[in-house]
Amino acid sequence: MILLKKYKWTWILLALCIIMAGYLLWGAWSKPKLPVIRPVESFSLENVDGKNVTLEDTNGKVRLFYFFFSKCNDVCPLTTFRLSQVQDELKKKGLFAKDATIVSISFDPERDTREQIKSFGDKFGADYSGWYFLRGDQQKVMDLAMNSFKILINQDQTGNFVHMDLIGLVDRDGQLREIYRPEVTATEIAQGVVDLSKE
Repeated sequence: MILLKKYKWTWILLALCIIMAGYLLWGAWSKPKLPVIRPVESFSLENVDGKNVTLEDTNGKVRLFYFFFSKCNDVCPLTTFRLSQVQDELKKKGLFAKDATIVSISFDPERDTREQIKSFGDKFGADYSGWYFLRGDQQKVMDLAMNSFKILINQDQTGNFVHMDLIGLVDRDGQLREIYRPEVTATEIAQGVVDLSKE
């Protein structure tokens, strides 16, 4: 009792520290879920092996969507490289192909043949067991990008493209949950996939 009175303020401070630590741990564990932005429209596109892949084929896994064209000499190679880093991080965590996939969709089907986009993917060490490189009707792909992800793609009269450089994070049920901008690192994107895979 004497000790309690003598060190009253020490005990109070210690109790406050324990309460604060508990609060911080609870906040870390109860991280708020990402809101559902909108459902991704269904699609059917051709993979590098000539097989059609639909949105429903990839359901049940967390997915990263990226719209690109292989002749791009600006942002597409940089972002595809970042996705290759995400692929490597997800492999280390045992999620890649099993619980998470990457879906890269070309909007330049005239030049992006199956062979061309496979060659593009090979440059970045794509593991095709969990990374789809898809192609299909240009207008349908542009509509998918705009309607589902609000990604604008324009082609000028010379055939050059201007497009938004964004990556969409989609949950197991085909709902868009996050849009990643170019400044977001591969580690942050991989962590977003990990967090979503736990829901």
